[in-house]
Amino acid sequence: MTIQIEEETEINLDFDYKTLAKDVILYTMEHENFPYEAEVNLTLTDNETIHQINREYRGIDRPTDVLSFPMLSYDTPGDFSALEDSVEDNFNPDTGEILLGDIIISVPKVLEQAQEYGHSPRREYAFLIVHSMLHLFGYDHMTEQEAAFMENKQKEILQELQILR
Repeated sequence: MTIQIEEETEINLDFDYKTLAKDVILYTMEHENFPYEAEVNLTLTDNETIHQINREYRGIDRPTDVLSFPMLSYDTPGDFSALEDSVEDNFNPDTGEILLGDIIISVPKVLEQAQEYGHSPRREYAFLIVHSMLHLFGYDHMTEQEAAFMENKQKEILQELQILR
């Protein structure tokens, strides 16, 4: 398992954010029964940078809390059975790990939203990683049904990790 963490801004979080990110990513993979070793890139940035990325890739002209860039395509969210069919496209030939995708988190948004929602920055950070990992597994929240399904998964994972509000 390779988890690359890039810091593009001052990280003023009062917990071990690197260890927490790795634990949450690994647990989410285990929870979803992801059958491969994987590479995940996590970039911690500021509001200005995530605003630019959000505008460029999503056409939304404002900062956001987290962006997910999956490297894989799924016929059905969370169904990993077809991934082996495209080994050459999905695996890093140097490591043999599947290229799962990129997560970009705005550190200022972590702090703002933790305060807004009345929980710790640690919980907000973990939530954003779980949310993004589910996107990397093909889940989305474009419909009410999809949103409810994804919210239940997020809640379940965070409860199992004992990262509570």
